Amino acid sequence: MPELPEVETVMRGLQPSMEGEVITRADVNRPDLRWPFPERMADRLSGRRVLSMRRRSKYILADLDSGETLLVHLGMSGRMTVSGDPLGQFVHAHPQIAKHDHVVFHMENGARVTFNDPRRFGAMDLLNTATADSHKLLAVLGPEPLGNDFHENHLVTAFKGRKTPVKSALLDQGIIAGLGNIYVCETLFRAGISPRREVGKISAPRVAALVPIIRQVLLDAIAAGGSSLKDFRQANGELGYFQHTFDVYGREGEPCRRAGCGGTVTRITQSGRSSFYCGKCQR
Repeated sequence: MPELPEVETVMRGLQPSMEGEVITRADVNRPDLRWPFPERMADRLSGRRVLSMRRRSKYILADLDSGETLLVHLGMSGRMTVSGDPLGQFVHAHPQIAKHDHVVFHMENGARVTFNDPRRFGAMDLLNTATADSHKLLAVLGPEPLGNDFHENHLVTAFKGRKTPVKSALLDQGIIAGLGNIYVCETLFRAGISPRREVGKISAPRVAALVPIIRQVLLDAIAAGGSSLKDFRQANGELGYFQHTFDVYGREGEPCRRAGCGGTVTRITQSGRSSFYCGKCQR
């Protein structure tokens, strides 16, 4: 499942071809993805100008001049790719429409943005822009880890007295929006904290120190174009590269990369998900 860095990378890749531009025509080639598309979605998108694009957690949001906002979730295998971009940042030739090209945006500037999703776990919806933050998918989200509302006091307060393992707490979208399995594993390695530790037993200074570490891990991943493990591609079709610098994720049985540690990366299962960590230097 794409996490914050991957969604941010895709959103930034779409901006040059979509932000400020008109969707001349939207083709909706099936009635649903994870859930049904909103009524008359093609008509409501066609002819509309994209005023701005932004990301909230793992969702891409495109504010339209109609007063509606298009919400996009990539799901497990969804991709949004651009062809024919007049700015010359992408491949110019439009490929043939493929079997799983479920939604296609024909832009007035000549670009074509295609949403392809073989497994159909992605989703799209149209929200009222003025009340978008109260939508059922967005209202439950905690602060953005790269925003000003995510700070040391927030995390210390959220963790105080809880018996939840720190891995589970950091994955809680109501505490922090957008973090997923990969970046929590990498964050805890950099912090030297075991994913098994109960958050209420971690000292306040160590909890506070997680905030800048989380931000740096995410910024490093965004700079690398995200992580491509299976299906993820950037908007220009290229892979992300952060997976080549993983310290622990996916490295079971390999040597710990912390200088002087000498430990080995271990994999355990927590709440049905794999956690990778070094049992020697993460306490």
